Amino acid sequence: MSKYEPLEQYLRACSRADVPMTFAEIEKIIGDGLPSSAFRHRPWWSNNPSNSVITNAWLRAGYKSADVDMTGRKLVFRRSAKVGARPGDRRTKPQGDGPEEPETPRQSIISHLASALNGTVTVYEGIDLTEPVDTEWNEAR
Repeated sequence: MSKYEPLEQYLRACSRADVPMTFAEIEKIIGDGLPSSAFRHRPWWSNNPSNSVITNAWLRAGYKSADVDMTGRKLVFRRSAKVGARPGDRRTKPQGDGPEEPETPRQSIISHLASALNGTVTVYEGIDLTEPVDTEWNEAR
């Protein structure tokens, strides 16, 4: 059993869409302290599955980290996918959205960019990060 499996099981048992937690509550659930990097580095809480072992625990449980407050040592786990979905599963969709369809390559890029930027900037719904903003910038030279 991995160190973070108790967190995965806890989140799987939750029926709420948002699960606010303090870092201390997470430590209590896993029965051990979080590494010092969890308290110093915001990226430790990102949703990148290759970032850390704990990330895979909440992703497998169908949640993503959100609203990470490093000073207050708290965050929200927000339901994002069907329980049991594996990190990086291209067929993952939020619950209740009907039949699953594979992501297109463009959707996959947008999803990865949004995950990488999570907590650093706000990307509003409907914004296409792959769309050119100013196609005439090169002509001004």
